[in-house]
Amino acid sequence: MPRTRTTPTAAERLAALEPACTTAEALALYDDLPAVRPEEITGRYHGRELATGHAMDGLLVPSGWYGKQFDSVDAVHPLLFSTPKGEIFAVDPRKVPLGLVGKAPAALVDRSRALLAALKPAVRTRKPRARLRAVEHRGVVTAAMVYDHLPIIDVFRRVDETMLLGVMDLRIDPQPYFFILEKDPA
Repeated sequence: MPRTRTTPTAAERLAALEPACTTAEALALYDDLPAVRPEEITGRYHGRELATGHAMDGLLVPSGWYGKQFDSVDAVHPLLFSTPKGEIFAVDPRKVPLGLVGKAPAALVDRSRALLAALKPAVRTRKPRARLRAVEHRGVVTAAMVYDHLPIIDVFRRVDETMLLGVMDLRIDPQPYFFILEKDPA
């Protein structure tokens, strides 16, 4: 009996690109993915990057970045971090030194995770610092997270029922930064 060839799922295509690919490959997958509505994104998501040569590649996860939490379309915690002991808490994005991206040595980033528990009182927030809106990005209207105080918009496409592919649109950097969010079990 002849073998039938199946088309890979979006999740399989994404897995084939991980951990690193070109920006063009990431954009090709992103553009093929369906839109997601803002109200469909609720819950806590664990994140990881899709490395494409961006200056932020390799910085978020070692720093203790955990992911994002979407309580409602108007209440989003855009940055969740995890201490070395596993405590997850929301961080005020204004207190993250984005100006050091690509300039800070990896060893400093690694040490920042160890200091995270001590820094927690200074960087923690209990207030949402972003919201979700439908925006047109690359010709598709889809959910986007708009930061309250920073020139950043994270735009999402659906990979599957529990996974999103996000692209950070940062005003000061024309190259997109890609990340993957997987919904935590309820």
